[in-house]
Amino acid sequence: MLWTEKMFGVKKPIIAMLHIDPLPGDPLYKSENDMDKVVEHAREDLHALQDGGVDGIIFSNEFSLPYQRNMDMVTPAAMAYVIGNLRSEIKVPYGVDAISDGRACLELAAAVKAQFVRGTFCGVYVGDGGLYNNDFSSLLRRKAALPLEDLKMLYFINPESDRNLDTRPLAEIAKSTIAKAAPDGLCISANAAGQDVDDTLIASVKEANPEIVVLCNTGCRVDTIERKLTTADAAVVGTTFKYGGIFENRVDVNRVKEFMQVVYKYRETL
Repeated sequence: MLWTEKMFGVKKPIIAMLHIDPLPGDPLYKSENDMDKVVEHAREDLHALQDGGVDGIIFSNEFSLPYQRNMDMVTPAAMAYVIGNLRSEIKVPYGVDAISDGRACLELAAAVKAQFVRGTFCGVYVGDGGLYNNDFSSLLRRKAALPLEDLKMLYFINPESDRNLDTRPLAEIAKSTIAKAAPDGLCISANAAGQDVDDTLIASVKEANPEIVVLCNTGCRVDTIERKLTTADAAVVGTTFKYGGIFENRVDVNRVKEFMQVVYKYRETL
């Protein structure tokens, strides 16, 4: 049995993204967007996702654009404030993603008792934010020091919007990452958030590494999710749950329910 089945209580779990509003210090944060409003918006999205039937939730600072490789302290502190205010209302397993800063992600997880994290913990990439190198030797030592031995780590191995400078096939990168870092899951993405991941890419990683949880990380929609779950062990879903399927909008509980109904019917065939 995969660890995801134990944690989420189902096969092929759907892990929803909860995109926290811009936070203090972010370019998009304005004086009128105080932390009380940030918490209230997160609360609305939390209840919409849970009422819609998702299996887990990742809290992320999605609107902290442009993302920092080394976060200002205020960002994970503000994220912890939001999650702390909501913790008694969270009814499903939850994780965190402090985007682009693996160390901040681990320290945030320790502070809010997250059960899993998602992030770019390995590899060398180039993109709009420049060149960045991820030192998983340092990150895993920090994880051990906190200590977070039960924390599950979901690794991006082809992050959306950035190009991996490692030219090996993705299945080979996955195999060596597993050997060196023992990730708990691998997130397979398209070139940008919302874009459809190539099914053969997911399948190639899973077939070469059958012991690892492989997640479809982008482009899951009501009309594609059944196909994605035939190759992936789980899916991370964000934008499609929002009103009109628009990234900037709040979560629409009816879109969540419609999506999850397709997932429930698919699980009946397993």
